[in-house]
Amino acid sequence: MNICVFLSAADLDDRYTRPARDFAELLGKGGHTLVWGGSDVGLMKVVADGVQEAGGRLVGVSVEFLAATARTGVDEMVVARDLAERKRLLLEKADAVVIMVGGTGTLDEATEILELKKHGHTDKPVVLLNTAGFYDGLKQQFRRMEDEGFLPLPLTDLVFFAEEPVGALAFLEESRGVA
Repeated sequence: MNICVFLSAADLDDRYTRPARDFAELLGKGGHTLVWGGSDVGLMKVVADGVQEAGGRLVGVSVEFLAATARTGVDEMVVARDLAERKRLLLEKADAVVIMVGGTGTLDEATEILELKKHGHTDKPVVLLNTAGFYDGLKQQFRRMEDEGFLPLPLTDLVFFAEEPVGALAFLEESRGVA
């Protein structure tokens, strides 16, 4: 499976890097391919290192203004003109999406895939990996959107909330019929 991971390129502490590395190792050992923003810094590097060291493939999609931080030695690297093209390419190359901790860029990517799902433009499974409760507030907001009629689909049809890396990958594999 090609698994797109949206996440931060920031240098973060162990409460975020350890679970990200655990997920990356599971992904690589499972024979899956990481599709990610292509960066070789911060949490993006942690995940790419973990996947590659565990035998998985790496497909990066960088963007021109960040090309200087793009990882070398990957299976495939594409450099997009802008962020909109980058998001489109990431989603095109992916069979499934995992949203890890991140800032405004990660939130932008997350809401785009959920909006596409909401309107029936994709059926790719989406997991929000809620490491260290990072997305508790967002989860509460999504539930309020559902309760108050802002979502035309049940929240469970849009996104699966996983608290641990093993649960995130298990959901994706089950969703896609991969054992």
